Amino acid sequence: MPQLNQKLTLYGLTMIAVGGCIGSGIFRAPNDIVQAVPNASLVLMVWGLGGVVALTGALTLAELGGMFPRAGGVYVFLKEAFGEVVGFLYGWVILLVINTGALAALALTFADYMTFFIPLSNSGKVGLAIGTIVVLTAINLRGVSVSQWLANIFTGLKLLAILGIILLAFTHYDSSAVPIDFSLRELPPDWRTGILVGLIGVLWSMGGWHHTSYLAGEAINAKRNVPRAMVLGVLIVTTTYVLVNLAYMMLLSLPAIAGSSRVAGDAVATVIPFGGRLMALVIAVSVFGTIGIYTMSAPRIYYAMAEDGVFFKALSKIHPRFRTPVNAMLLQAAWAIVLLLLWGSFEKLIRYVTFMDIIFMTLAGISIFIFRQRRPEAERPIRAWGYPFIPAIFVLISTLFVGSTLLEAPQQTLSGLAVLASGLPFYWLFKRGVL
Repeated sequence: MPQLNQKLTLYGLTMIAVGGCIGSGIFRAPNDIVQAVPNASLVLMVWGLGGVVALTGALTLAELGGMFPRAGGVYVFLKEAFGEVVGFLYGWVILLVINTGALAALALTFADYMTFFIPLSNSGKVGLAIGTIVVLTAINLRGVSVSQWLANIFTGLKLLAILGIILLAFTHYDSSAVPIDFSLRELPPDWRTGILVGLIGVLWSMGGWHHTSYLAGEAINAKRNVPRAMVLGVLIVTTTYVLVNLAYMMLLSLPAIAGSSRVAGDAVATVIPFGGRLMALVIAVSVFGTIGIYTMSAPRIYYAMAEDGVFFKALSKIHPRFRTPVNAMLLQAAWAIVLLLLWGSFEKLIRYVTFMDIIFMTLAGISIFIFRQRRPEAERPIRAWGYPFIPAIFVLISTLFVGSTLLEAPQQTLSGLAVLASGLPFYWLFKRGVL
């Protein structure tokens, strides 16, 4: 029976972690952050805080990734810590909400930016978004080596483009034209709430580094390379995000950022006349690369679930030539297209997705404490730095975020919880062999 190929290198895994994070968020979210916290220092602090949350998560999951270097990543951690039903529910919402919702949102964003070059109606944009998901799924079906090459190329391009924005800002900054006030003396009265609201966009922009863990079954020396790639990826992304947001503020005033839905393009246009179209191309390339990673990574969860007997057995099928979970990848693409047609709103999608993702990432953080108690002698090639404080910080901040999002966006979050609950009868049917 064909098996998954172990061909992913540390560099490739790190590029997947970075590329999984850097998609559209860093180009679309800055105006929402400035609206929530209209203060230069607080803006950088929110982005830095998002990086801290991601880093504490990566340091925590690094230990788990070393303990369980198998396809499925977070699904495996949750199943081993909390039991099969929790693992199943994670895979269930990854398929029905988290990864497919992210794919739908990213594909819509890609189509939106392509309108800079191709005149498209609303139905045309939807058609292009669907076509993008289909094409990238087909490419990733051809093997993990092809997927790694795709991730390396597109992640490299997006990092070079962001570096270009940063260099442009630092070489053309005029403090008299765009003064930056870092003072904390006059803070908005609701700045604490603003930070929590701003974190929605930041954590959406930071999300994706853990996709590396899903691919552990195809990694070379997975026990060490998967954990290292997650930590390296978060460090690269956090540094990049803080610097590029500083660059935005060096080229545009805070009110201008708050009023712009295309901050990167408007910022570059202050120096380069065709900056808006240039950045539209950069963002389209960036988003295209991230869609490529998402179409590749999460199907390994559905494959692992099918192997465990808690999902459709057909999803455990490996392509005899390309060694990829072909049916799992096709199912994900089909459902992402359904969500795209049903929702069609970027803002609704990111709240729907981020809320559910953080719930399970919080549980994954808690699992490290469970394993330290239950399996003290288990092999841990990489131990969580700063245990128990770093994992505790990750769990605490993530819990606060979940509670805040539930209060701020009840419609989307309750819809997500309803999808979660809908998985329970399906788990019962899978366990009894009915499905």
